[in-house]
Amino acid sequence: MNLMNKKNIRNFSIIAHIDHGKTTLSDRLIQKSDMFYKIKQDNKEAQLLDSMDLEKERGITIKSHPIRLEFDIDGEHFLYNIIDTPGHVDFSYEVSRSLAACEGAILLVDAAQGVEAQTVANTYLAIESDLEIIPVANKIDMQQANVPETIAEIHELIGCDENEIILASAKSGKGVDDILRRVRDVILPPSGDDSKPLKALIFDSHFDMYKGVISHIRVFDGVLKKGMKILFMANNETFEVMDVGVFKMGMVECSELSAGEVGYFTALIRKPQIVHVGDTVTNAKNQTAKAFPGYRKSLPMVFSGIYPINPNDYAKLKDSLEKLRLNDPSFQYVPESSDALGYGFRAGYLGLLHMEVVNERLLREYEIQLINTAPSVAYRVILRNGKTVVVENPSKFPDPSQIKSIEEPIVQASIVTPPEYIGSIMEISQNKRGRYQNMEYISENRVILKYFYPLSEIVIDFYDQLKSVSRGYASLDYGISGYQEEKIVLVRILVNSSPVDALSFMCVKDQAHYKGKSILQKLRKTIPRQMFNVALQAAVGGKIISRENIVQLRKDVIAKCYGGDITRKRKLLEKQKAGKKRMKMVGNVEIPQEAFLTVLKI
Repeated sequence: MNLMNKKNIRNFSIIAHIDHGKTTLSDRLIQKSDMFYKIKQDNKEAQLLDSMDLEKERGITIKSHPIRLEFDIDGEHFLYNIIDTPGHVDFSYEVSRSLAACEGAILLVDAAQGVEAQTVANTYLAIESDLEIIPVANKIDMQQANVPETIAEIHELIGCDENEIILASAKSGKGVDDILRRVRDVILPPSGDDSKPLKALIFDSHFDMYKGVISHIRVFDGVLKKGMKILFMANNETFEVMDVGVFKMGMVECSELSAGEVGYFTALIRKPQIVHVGDTVTNAKNQTAKAFPGYRKSLPMVFSGIYPINPNDYAKLKDSLEKLRLNDPSFQYVPESSDALGYGFRAGYLGLLHMEVVNERLLREYEIQLINTAPSVAYRVILRNGKTVVVENPSKFPDPSQIKSIEEPIVQASIVTPPEYIGSIMEISQNKRGRYQNMEYISENRVILKYFYPLSEIVIDFYDQLKSVSRGYASLDYGISGYQEEKIVLVRILVNSSPVDALSFMCVKDQAHYKGKSILQKLRKTIPRQMFNVALQAAVGGKIISRENIVQLRKDVIAKCYGGDITRKRKLLEKQKAGKKRMKMVGNVEIPQEAFLTVLKI
């Protein structure tokens, strides 16, 4: 694209809370565009950009999806690069990466639900990125829509003039033309100079079996062409560009990408670890003076061991994780081994939904069946010698005699809710060891509650409980705020006095008995009965805090005795008892895979 047309390029993202209509709006924009493909107008329900089966099934966006659209607006031709982003709190990292490649953002708010927790969080992300924000009240044609109140809430959130808020319905297409014109008028065209050395930002990437790593880029300066020698500035690796292209409904090759454009390139990169999201790509022979600062690293919040059900799949799992991490840099892992489960990895996730999605993608895209150990958070342990260690794996828990104190991660959470549910939310917050911070009304029917929670309390079932007590109206957003001291203990699960490391976990001392007992009760139902009694125990240090028994199977050794002297029967029973005692001394209880799957299921 030549320099004259740069004033007609617009790069922007669509941001909103989960299920407020981002992907549906993207679909309407696609159907309005002058593109080489035509989409049937009766196909208005299809989520065209949600390409993963997982996204279609769950009805959520997991990955950011870029697309290049062309429009004729008032007789002038424009090129819009749009990035549809996820709305769930676990995928906010995807949003921040997408915003770095844009000059503006469309902020969608559901007129029936109003401003929600992720609306607030994503708005702040856009403001931090210094983007032009276009506010849109969506779903205005719904029966329960409250447009005046939604307008007031958006005004309160970003301080815009109420007349600037566009009223739209992405489903019916109402207001879409107004959005296109506002993007043209408000969002600045990209700055950048084709004559300068190449300077491009990698904002995403994925792996192709035939082409290797495909890098998604935004070009800020210079031109990227096929055959050019490029340099990755983070690791000084040099490659030759094989293909250059743009994102339409698929990847479409083109001759070059110039300053201001969004697209992709391939360079026969076979090692996924070479390409880092946030890295700067430049011309190897004529380098740019300064690289981009890159993205702020996302910190995993939830940790879990992942092991292949079939031990022979370990190498395949390792390869699959490398490829998956290309597409999801917020996912982190390191190798680990377990006596019970063999070789696997300790993985870090942004939340439980993120963990579910990673496991589901490994099963669907790479056909690997996994066992996950119980999710845990990272505790900070201060030792008596003054050293501080971060413990995210129960098997790495230090000797209690060496521990001076333990700190657990704390999150600052914002809950947006109608006022009538405040009491119920405060009650579950108290049960989750929440610490009240403040409360503010954003409208008559909408209030933001701010709490500090231990991360370990909210990662498992807090979101479900919140939705349950608020009838689905409350929404949650959170971020790590620091650490605080707490009495944390390591609970070991023993089967016949032998510890099972895969079932060990860390928790608050007051909850150790309850959590240990619930695991033992599950185990009692799933471990097959043996020819001897099996003791299941939960222990903290050297103290047993809970116990369950699996009663022995017993052969009827006196079945053949018809009457006669009672001493004969006693003799046979005593002989059986002695045999069982000897068997227990050498007996080894094998825990089946199903038992692990049942116990470790969240």
